[in-house]
Amino acid sequence: MAADTLVNEWPYDHGVTAYARLERARLADLLLETGPDAPTLCTGWSTRDLAAHLVVRDRRPDASLGLIVAPLAGHGEHVRKQKAAESYDKVVAEVRRPPWWSPVSNRLVNELANHGEFFIHLEDVRRGGETWEPRDLDEGERTALWRLAKFGARMTLRKLKIPVVLRAPGLGEAALGGDGPAQATLTAEPGEFVLFFSGRQRATRVEIEAAPEIEARLRTASSGI
Repeated sequence: MAADTLVNEWPYDHGVTAYARLERARLADLLLETGPDAPTLCTGWSTRDLAAHLVVRDRRPDASLGLIVAPLAGHGEHVRKQKAAESYDKVVAEVRRPPWWSPVSNRLVNELANHGEFFIHLEDVRRGGETWEPRDLDEGERTALWRLAKFGARMTLRKLKIPVVLRAPGLGEAALGGDGPAQATLTAEPGEFVLFFSGRQRATRVEIEAAPEIEARLRTASSGI
């Protein structure tokens, strides 16, 4: 089954589009296509490392806590490296099909927890090499990513204390980052904003109208999430 057909086969009837499932399937396909040793935007990680991270995130909540609880980071990295040492095809198969009981991928939280996660990591692989182009996404996914982009921007700009206006063609604009006149206007596709505010500015296409020092702060800021 082609990954792109999944968006029309969401099995539940509560009005949620299956973009998390779609991006997961696309990523699994791409991981197999690129192989285990391709570069990614995640510093120091190959595609094998990234695939292992996703499996651990789905299946090992004890290890995933290391992403947010510093004293557990060593345990989490140990588990991830163990998973990365397994057969790459097996690891990618586990990426493709998470267990039903996964705390982050069960049917109740899947779209909320995973659409942004898998969109970002798919682009980590797509943009890990020297040449890439943004994808053309359907309007539904653009709209969903616009919501995610505003959340990510709000978290990052809260730290920077820089009022900005985000403009997404055809979807509107949002004033974020605090009170007072905007110090920058950023224009991009929603997916580019999602990546920009997840700390991947170097691999995005975002136009910034701002003083040079403000632009530099925005282009080098770490993720606020």
